[in-house]
Amino acid sequence: MRVLDGIDAKLARRIAKQPVFFVATAPLTGDGHVNVSPKGMAGTFAVLDQYRIGYLDYFGSGAETIAHLRENARITLMFAAFQGRPNIVRLYGRGRVVLPEDAEFDELRTSFGKEQSTGQRAIVVVELDRVQDSCGYAVPLMDFVADRTVLDLYMEKKGPEPFENNGDGRNAKSIDGLPALPKT
Repeated sequence: MRVLDGIDAKLARRIAKQPVFFVATAPLTGDGHVNVSPKGMAGTFAVLDQYRIGYLDYFGSGAETIAHLRENARITLMFAAFQGRPNIVRLYGRGRVVLPEDAEFDELRTSFGKEQSTGQRAIVVVELDRVQDSCGYAVPLMDFVADRTVLDLYMEKKGPEPFENNGDGRNAKSIDGLPALPKT
């Protein structure tokens, strides 16, 4: 295991090659649910600078990450190499949620390669306080076939109206009852 001084260009290229990463957050309460979410799709993750990353967050089945970040900001992202050199990268930090109505959303949005934007409810920005890599010797080798297009197709079919005012209210609270997305 190595602790690195931020994300250099080589590490940025290495994690950009990973088609999936995992986001972990938790509430402060000891009996709350720890959340781990898989993330993917080309163009939805960006290294903003050596100590700051971001990813596009979509409307979905819940809003645990947003609720946890609003409560305590703690977040960890994990990238595991399923091809090539066996390696795991963990990015630890303090996250915040940037909503489409926030002044910096449009500027941050230009950092991502994803053109389709229907259904994006936020950008999660993480200020990193620890960058760590370790061996991935037990991570299996797997072949990447393709990104799934189901989410984009679903969002395009629904159109932007259902997502105005932060959706239908299903994302207002976490499963533990913490506030997530405000209904605007």
